[in-house]
Amino acid sequence: MAIAYESAKAAFADWGVDTEAALTALKSVPISMHCWQGNDVVGFETKTGASGGGIQATGNHPGRARTPDELRADLDFAYGMIPGKHRLNLHAMYLDTEANPDRDEIEYTHFAPWVEWAKAQGLGLDFNPTFFAHAKADDNLTLSHPDQGIRDFWIEHGKRSREIAARMGAELGTACVNNIWVPDGMKDIPVDRLAPRQRLEASLDAMMADGLDPAQMRDAVESKLFGIGVEAYTVGSHEFYMGYAIRKGTLLCLDMGHFHPTENIADKLSAVSLSVPEMLLHVSRPMRWDSDHVILLDDDILAMAQALVSGDLLARTRIGLDFFDATISRTAAWVIGTRNMQKALLRAMLAPQQALTQAETGLDFTKRLVMTEELKDLPYGAIWAEFCRRNEVPEGLALIKELDVYQSKVAARG
Repeated sequence: MAIAYESAKAAFADWGVDTEAALTALKSVPISMHCWQGNDVVGFETKTGASGGGIQATGNHPGRARTPDELRADLDFAYGMIPGKHRLNLHAMYLDTEANPDRDEIEYTHFAPWVEWAKAQGLGLDFNPTFFAHAKADDNLTLSHPDQGIRDFWIEHGKRSREIAARMGAELGTACVNNIWVPDGMKDIPVDRLAPRQRLEASLDAMMADGLDPAQMRDAVESKLFGIGVEAYTVGSHEFYMGYAIRKGTLLCLDMGHFHPTENIADKLSAVSLSVPEMLLHVSRPMRWDSDHVILLDDDILAMAQALVSGDLLARTRIGLDFFDATISRTAAWVIGTRNMQKALLRAMLAPQQALTQAETGLDFTKRLVMTEELKDLPYGAIWAEFCRRNEVPEGLALIKELDVYQSKVAARG
C-alpha cells in the first residue's frame, strides 16, 4: 500500500500537486450526515400525518432503525467506516423522549440524549424543524397557510427548533445550522401566486424575530422546484429564498434535487456566493426528479466539488447529505454516499489549480482541455486508499465485508 501511495504521490508531483496538502485539507472538511436515511424519514413521534411535499422512501430492505438507540448504533457503525470527523443532521421528528409533545411543544430536553451522544462521539449537530408528516401539514401548506391558527402553530414550531439548535450549538461548541424547508405549494395552477409568498415571508420573519448567537446557531432556508401533490406551484421557490437570504443574511441551502434536471448546482455555487454570506448544500442524486438516490462519484458531484475548491468556497459552505433509499442497506447507503462526497473533494484538491487557471485566463482553451482530460488518468484511488489507511477505516473488499457483516446483524429488525 505504501509503495502504491509513493508512486501516486510522485505522479501528482509531476503536475505540481502536493498530495500531503490535499490529504490534510480533506481531513478538515466535515460532512453533515443525515439521520433520516437510517429510518426512512419515519421519525420517532406518535403524532403523524401524511408525509407531504413529495417525501417518500421506497423499498423495504430489512434493518430499519426503530428506536433512537438503534439509529445511534447504526450511525456509530457508519461513522466508523468513514474517514475523518463529521456531523449529524437531525430532524425535529427524531426526538428521544418518553414524553409526547406536539411540534409546537418540543424542547431541548427532548433531544438531550442526542447531544450527549454527540459529545461522546466528538460530533457536531445540525438541526431541521419538521414541517411535514403532521395533521396540520396535510394541506401541503404550513407557514403560508391561509389559516392564521395553522401558521401560528408552525411559527411556534420554528421558534422552538431555533432555540433547540442554539442550545445544541452551545453545548457542543460548534454552530448548529438550523435549516428551514417547508412543503408548501399547490397541486394545480393557483389564482394568486403572491399572497402565499407574502404569508410565508411574514411567518419566517416572525419565526426568526429573536436574534440568536450565530456562534451557536445559524439559520438556513431551502427552496424546491416541486413535489408530489405540489406539482404546479411551490411557495418557497429558489427566487423567493435567494431574495430572502440576501435580505436577511441567512444561509442559502442548495439541494441538488430541488431544481430543473438540467440546472447545474456547481454553476449556482459561484453565482450565489457573491450575494449570500454562507451556503448550505444538500447533496443528493435526483433521477428524473427529486428522488433522493444515494450519491455516486459522478460528473455532477465532481463538478460541485471542483466549484467549491477552485472558488475557495469550502470555508463558506456547509456540506450536508440528503438521500433516503430503503431498497438497500441503510448503513451502507450512508457510507457510500459520504465517502463519495469525500472522494469528489479529494479529486478537486488534487487538481493543479494554478496551471489550469493560467491556461484559462490566457485563453488557451486547447491546453485547458488537454489537461483536464489527461488528469483523469492519474491514480486517485491510491491517494484515497492512503487517506483511509491513515484514518484507520477499510476500503475496497475489506469495506464490503464490514458492510455485509453489520447488515446481517440488523436484518432481523424486519
